[in-house]
Amino acid sequence: MANVGIVGTGIYIPDTYITGEEIAERTGGVWAKEAVVQKLGIRKKPVPGEKDGTQEMGALAALAALKNTGVDPLDIDVILCVGEEWKEYPLTTSALYIQDRIGAVNAWGIDLANRCCTTVSTMKIAKDMLMADDTIDTILIAGGYRNGDFVDYSDKNMSMMYNLGAGGGAIILKKNHGRNLLLGSHIIADGSLARTAGVEIGGTCNPITPENTEEAYKSLRLMDAKKMKDRLNEVSMPNWYKCIDESLRKSDLERKDIDYLAILHMKRSGHLAMLSELGMKEDQSIYLEDYGHIGQIDQILSLHLALEEGKVKDGSVISMVAAGIGYVWAANVIKWGES
Repeated sequence: MANVGIVGTGIYIPDTYITGEEIAERTGGVWAKEAVVQKLGIRKKPVPGEKDGTQEMGALAALAALKNTGVDPLDIDVILCVGEEWKEYPLTTSALYIQDRIGAVNAWGIDLANRCCTTVSTMKIAKDMLMADDTIDTILIAGGYRNGDFVDYSDKNMSMMYNLGAGGGAIILKKNHGRNLLLGSHIIADGSLARTAGVEIGGTCNPITPENTEEAYKSLRLMDAKKMKDRLNEVSMPNWYKCIDESLRKSDLERKDIDYLAILHMKRSGHLAMLSELGMKEDQSIYLEDYGHIGQIDQILSLHLALEEGKVKDGSVISMVAAGIGYVWAANVIKWGES
C-alpha cells in the first residue's frame, strides 16, 4: 500500500531577538516583564535582521532541509510554499523564488496560505497530491514568517499576538518513503471570523495614504475583538480537540497513543491545559518560550527540536496541532520510524 513519509526538516532562525522585558517596555507598562514571561510565555523571540525577508528565510530553511537530508534538489517535483503574504515584494511567487535559490529546476511550485494553519493544511494537500499523481514523488514544503513586524505593542487587544516572531521552516515529504509516515489529518474552518483579525490598513478597502503610513505598518489588529473573542471562547477548544480526535481516528489511533505534541506557541496556561486534557506530561512537548510564535513554522520547529532533543524517536506517535486566524483549526498524525 502506498504511503507518504517525512524525509526530514530544515529550520532558519534569525540571530536577532527581543526579550520578554523589551516586549513589556513596548507595552508602556501595561504588561510587566514577569507577566510577559510567565503568563504569555515569552522569554525571548527572534525578530528579523536586515536580510531576513520572508522568501529568503524560507529558502534558507529549504537549503537546511536539503543539507540535513541529503536530498538532491533536482529530485524535488513540487514546492509548496507556506510563507506569509508579508514578503519582500508583493505579487511575487515565493515558491518560485525558493525553487531558484535551491536549484530545484525540475520542480513546479505554488504558494498556499491558511495563516498559522498553513503547514498542517499543506501537509495534507501534499500527501493527497503524492498519493494521487504518479508523476510526483517528492514535495518540499517551505516558507518564512515575519508578521510580527505589524504588531503594535501599545494595542491592549493585541496581547495574543505579542509573541509573533520570525523564521523559516521546511519539511520534505516523499512517496513510499516507508518511514516517518504522515497518517490522518483533520481541518475545521469558521468563516464567520474571516475579517475579525488582520492587517487593517494597506489593502483595497483601506489603502495606505501619506497620512496613515506610519499607522498602516502597525495595523495588525483584532478588527472585531468582541465577536472574535466571544466566538473563540465558544468553539475554539472543542474544534481543536475534534481535529486531534478525528486525525487520530483516521490513523486508527487514540489519544493515549500520542507520544509527542508538536503544538504552536500560545499562552502558558493554554499549553498546559491542552497537555492535561490529552493526558500528556510536560516533557511530551516543547514549549516554545524562547521562540515565540513563528506562525505556521511552529510545528516544523517543534518537530525539529524534538528530534534534536530525543523526544521523538523510532516508534513515536506525533500529533501536530495548529490554529490560524480566519479561523482555522487543524491536526495531523505522524508515526516516526520504520512503518
